[in-house]
Amino acid sequence: MNKLGKYYQSKLKEIINYLIFGVLTTIVNLIVYFGLTKLTINYGIANTIAWIISVLFAYVTNKCFVFKATGLETKQLVKELTAFFSVRLFSYVMDMLVLYLCLSVLKWPPVLAKLISQVVVVILNYLFSKIFVFKED
Repeated sequence: MNKLGKYYQSKLKEIINYLIFGVLTTIVNLIVYFGLTKLTINYGIANTIAWIISVLFAYVTNKCFVFKATGLETKQLVKELTAFFSVRLFSYVMDMLVLYLCLSVLKWPPVLAKLISQVVVVILNYLFSKIFVFKED
């Protein structure tokens, strides 16, 4: 296989891995979110807690299995975590906005609202992680 073919094969594998771990991250987010809302915790608070837990899960899986970023030096980890959480803040805001619109304005069912918000979040998170956090040098 030529160099270009290997490059595209590695990028396809990266996207597939991202989707697999994105689904797992979404499952973590949904379990925490719906678990907390079942305890009658406000959807905004439940979503914030679910976001923090799922972002930590996503950082570890993205670093190790998707982008295969090496290096465990404290300085690098702090830099990556800061960048990862920073770009995820934007997708968190989008998540909250979609939830607000779907639940409070459109009065859609909670499951539909959360699933729609997660599709938006997964797409944004891949782009942000690729461009800003685990970029190739």
